[in-house]
Amino acid sequence: MRPAPTVLHLDMDAFFAAAEQAAKPSLRGKPVVVGGLGPRGVVATASYEARRFGIHSAMPMAQARRLAPNAAYLVPRFALYRTVSEQVMELLGRLSPLVEPLSLDEAFVDLEAGGSAADAASARATGERLRRDIRAVTGLTGSVGLAGSKMLAKIASEQAKPDGLVLIEPGTERELLGPMSVRTLPGVGPATGEHLRRAGMTTIADLTEAGEDELVRLVGKAHGTSLYRMASGHDDRPVVAERETKSVSVEDTFDVDLHDRVRVRTEVERLAERCVRRLRESGHSGRTIVLKVRRYDFSTLTRSETLRGPTDDPGVVREAAGRLLESLDTTGGVRLLGVGVTGLTDYTQEDLFAQAAADAEAAGALDEPDAVVVPGEPEPQADTDVAVADEVAERHWPAGHDVRHAEFGAGWVQGSGVGRVTVRFEEPTSTVPGRVRTFRTDDPDLELSEPLPLVAVPPDEGPGPRAPV
Repeated sequence: MRPAPTVLHLDMDAFFAAAEQAAKPSLRGKPVVVGGLGPRGVVATASYEARRFGIHSAMPMAQARRLAPNAAYLVPRFALYRTVSEQVMELLGRLSPLVEPLSLDEAFVDLEAGGSAADAASARATGERLRRDIRAVTGLTGSVGLAGSKMLAKIASEQAKPDGLVLIEPGTERELLGPMSVRTLPGVGPATGEHLRRAGMTTIADLTEAGEDELVRLVGKAHGTSLYRMASGHDDRPVVAERETKSVSVEDTFDVDLHDRVRVRTEVERLAERCVRRLRESGHSGRTIVLKVRRYDFSTLTRSETLRGPTDDPGVVREAAGRLLESLDTTGGVRLLGVGVTGLTDYTQEDLFAQAAADAEAAGALDEPDAVVVPGEPEPQADTDVAVADEVAERHWPAGHDVRHAEFGAGWVQGSGVGRVTVRFEEPTSTVPGRVRTFRTDDPDLELSEPLPLVAVPPDEGPGPRAPV
C-alpha cells in the first residue's frame, strides 16, 4: 500500500453508448443500447437512460427490447471507439509513463511515476484536470478513482460513476471496505461468492473477521491468502505499462443454427482470415491454432493444433482450422464458431510459406489464393462475382452507421429493410435533431462514410484525422 493516493483508475462512462449519443444529437438524453441486433445478439453497452429500464451489459438483446421497446438499438462502430480511446490514452500518457490499459475505455495510471502527484491534494487536482481534458478533447465523460492501490482505485471509480471523482485516503481502507459485498473484491465471481455466502460471509468485514486460516480452509491456500489481504485493504500489484498479449481470437454467434457442413467450413475459413488480420495488426505470430464450436445444445467443443513454427499466414491458419473442424461432430447444428491463435511471438519462421505450400500439396493440388473477406460483406467466389458482391455490400446499412448523401450531406442509419433505408441527417456538432428521409437501399447518391469527430476541431488546427470505417 502506498502512503499517498497516487494510483489512478479511469473508467469512461457507458463508453459505446455515450459515443453514439455524442455523435447523434437526436439521441442525447434518450435510452441507447449498443450491441448485436440479431436474435442471439447481446448488449455491449447501455446508456444510463437505458439502464433505468433494467438493461445491462451481456443481457440478451431480445430481453433488452422487451424491457425498452422504444430505445435506440445500434450496431457497434469500433473504428470510432478506437479513435476516441486513442485520444483518451494519449491524455493518460501525458500524466505518466506507466499507463496500464484494461480495455478501450479503462486504464490504471501510476501518477507517482510520472511526477503528476505526490499527495492527496495534488492527486485530486490531477484527476479533476484529467476529467476536464477528456471532456474537452472527446466530448465524453469519465469517472476517476484515486487510492494507494489498484484494487481501491477501481472501487473508487465505481463509486464515482457517472462523471465523478472519488479519492480514498490511505488509512481508511478497512472502514470503507467493511460493509461492501464480497463480490466487490477482484477474483470473487458468482461461484466463489455463493461458496462464501453458504459459509455465512456476505460482506468484506465478514472475511476479515473470519481470518486468513478460515479462508484458506474454504477456498484454498493461494486464493484464501490473497482474499484475506485484499479484504484487509492490501494490494501491492504494480501498474504495468505493457500487458503481454497471450492470444488473439475471433468468434461469431449465428442467428440460426448452421446444419450445412459446407457452410460451417466456409464460416471457419472466414473466421480464420479475420483472426489473422487481427494477429497481424497486433504485430504477432503464433504457433497454436484453436477452434471453438458451440453446438445446438450449448455444449462447447475446443480443439487445437500446434505448428512447427509461429505463423501469421492466412493459408496456414485456415488449413489448420479446417483440419480441426474435421475432427469434430457438428451433427444437430452449430450456434457459435471461433478461431484463435495462441503461443504468440513477435516473429515469423522463414519457411512458413514453404510449409503452407507443402501442406496444401499433400492434401491435393494448390488452389488459387482466397480473396480476403471483409467482415460484414459476402465472400466473392470468382472474379465474375466481385461486382455482384460489391453491389450487395452497398445495400447493407447497419443501424447507427455513418452515411453521406450527395444532396443532404452527413447522417446516420436509423434502420433499413424491405429495400429501404431510413437516414437522419445530423452531425455531432448539430444543435438540433436532424431531419429524417427514406431512400432505396441501392440509391447511388447514398454511401457509407467515415465517422465524424465528436468535438469540433478549431479552424487553425485543421480537420484532423478521422476514424476509418
